[in-house]
Amino acid sequence: MTWDERVYLDYAATTPVADRVIRAMLPFFGGTFGNPSSVHFEGQQAEAALEEARERIARALGAKPREIIFTSGGTESDNLALRGIALAEHQRRGAYRILITPVEHHAVSATARQLQDVFGFIVDYVPVDSYGRVDPDDLRGLIDSSTALVSIIHANNEIGTLNPIVELAAVCAEKGVPFHTDAVQSVAHLRLDVRALGVSALSIGAHKFYGPKGVGALYVRQGTSILPIQTGGAQERGLRAGTENVPLIVGMAEALEWTLETLDQETQRLRALRDHLIEGILNTIPRVRLTGHPIERLPNHASFAFENVEANALLMYLDHAGFACSSGSACKTGNPEPSEVLQAIGFTSQWAMGGLRVTLGRGTTQDHIERFLGVLPAAVEKCRVVSRVN
Repeated sequence: MTWDERVYLDYAATTPVADRVIRAMLPFFGGTFGNPSSVHFEGQQAEAALEEARERIARALGAKPREIIFTSGGTESDNLALRGIALAEHQRRGAYRILITPVEHHAVSATARQLQDVFGFIVDYVPVDSYGRVDPDDLRGLIDSSTALVSIIHANNEIGTLNPIVELAAVCAEKGVPFHTDAVQSVAHLRLDVRALGVSALSIGAHKFYGPKGVGALYVRQGTSILPIQTGGAQERGLRAGTENVPLIVGMAEALEWTLETLDQETQRLRALRDHLIEGILNTIPRVRLTGHPIERLPNHASFAFENVEANALLMYLDHAGFACSSGSACKTGNPEPSEVLQAIGFTSQWAMGGLRVTLGRGTTQDHIERFLGVLPAAVEKCRVVSRVN
């Protein structure tokens, strides 16, 4: 099989950089190469490009330019939000509790655990329902004066479920507690307005919406207490030291604008393909369950659990057949353990070992879906036979 015959169905892991984005970045790798902190002409050119990108991203998110902090990606944005806000709130008012859910991306959950293990914070978990959603009343009952920060994922990377962020942020505002959301998955498919959402901080990463890898941003609402976690120079309002990666930041701004320009049309197209895919799998394969919310989910995201199937074996079979998929988070692929997310929403290990995530994007066609539906049933059955033999 040649590369052009392969079918990529893992857009939640990463996306190809759009041609328009590459063209926008190219000048800043060569002729316009200055350091934006330099005072000379070359530095001023770079600074102008940097601040224009900041304005474009702020406008796309409904934020003020000074509320946008550039980072190396969604993971760093999550790290800065959790450590920076939690430590600032501890310093400011002695708060020491962090509330997260059991279905967060590891960029959030691992950071929270380190804050507990090393810095003495207490991490408590807000329960989720069988779809991975948080009930605002449950959150309200857990917040108290010791709570430094609440962080709840916007769209789950593994099961696609959308959380009621507006309602959750309102609960935090009512209690006077900062609220962060990891919007790395959702920004590619939803129009996000940070003012309407009511969040204190929001993380994004460019490579999820056809921008380059290695660059992201953190929105921090003006007035939110936050400490830097990377110290040195005064870049990014002193919150993230280091020379900014101007080419990638320009590319991120271009990618976000391009994504939003055709968002409505593309969402409608992807939702139709996704629904056809879900229907085809549920109707043709026995002992399979859709994971995540059936309606309140990302428009490009389909995820399943197969009983008595080992996810890695299924992925390898599909890869050999020419299909690139995932068992969940791209950061967890290759892990032979049952999915933590599936276990958190009530699946037994017999099911949680068999997670499959299929995510669609701009390159996905109806033919790709039909071809995939033609291969998957046999792949699942073969993996079940191997499982029975072993």
